[in-house]
Amino acid sequence: MPSIVIPAHNEERTLARLLDGLLDGARDGEFDVLVVCNGCTDATAAVAAGYGPRVRVVETPVPSKHQALRLGDAHARGFPRIYVDADVELGAADVRALTAALAGPGPVLAAAPERQLPMSGCSWPVRAYYKVWQRLPAVREGLFGRGVIAMSGEGHARIAALPPLMADDLAASLAFGPAERAVVRAARVVVRPPRTWPDLIRRRIRAATSTAQLEEQQREAAGTPGGGDAPTARTGLGDLRALLRADPTLLPALIVFVTAALVARRGARKAIRARDFDTWLRDESSREG
Repeated sequence: MPSIVIPAHNEERTLARLLDGLLDGARDGEFDVLVVCNGCTDATAAVAAGYGPRVRVVETPVPSKHQALRLGDAHARGFPRIYVDADVELGAADVRALTAALAGPGPVLAAAPERQLPMSGCSWPVRAYYKVWQRLPAVREGLFGRGVIAMSGEGHARIAALPPLMADDLAASLAFGPAERAVVRAARVVVRPPRTWPDLIRRRIRAATSTAQLEEQQREAAGTPGGGDAPTARTGLGDLRALLRADPTLLPALIVFVTAALVARRGARKAIRARDFDTWLRDESSREG
């Protein structure tokens, strides 16, 4: 039986949207659904408990996604193990497709669905940013930024050894080689982007900070100042030039993308210098409506 672990911190506005999609098309007892309410000060636990025996609820006073994931693992009953952010939308059929991708034959140990980003209500700079972001090779091929990662038992053993990291989905994606991970075209997750420029920048500052932490950990693990040949999902100028050559009309969007990256990098410097890898800059605009 697949176990679906949902870490949730103050997600009373979004959790029902996810659980409705997961459970409406599921057969009785098909999934082991576990919501881990971590550090919640709202009605998240009550929302989850309202689904009765179809959803198990675990609570911890510690507002930590990493600890919530580990607590979820301690209570989960089966594999594949599917980790789902509480603010995305995923259906039962999508879970089945992810499970099938991990059943083999083949070397796939980790899988994620295709992402759908509804841009309605987003400001034009946000739309321009994601017009570029969604075309980047690392974004198309990586498992991060989707809010859902499914693991086989063998895959789970690999990520269980990872240290606590802010960029948990990026670290998990990079832990598997291209042949070991798959973006499943038959599965889809709805990920709601930020609606405003300030909220986008908050997300990007968080991403820049968490990437810096991951790269520091990679350097320490490799024992080399430069990090050796550690895998990365950073966007290089070559990636942007290739996009522009393929579609010159992307130039205005590329300017917005680069501007956001520079502003976020500058905003992340203070946290990186202070080694503050715990402050979670949360985008509330994507949780509205």
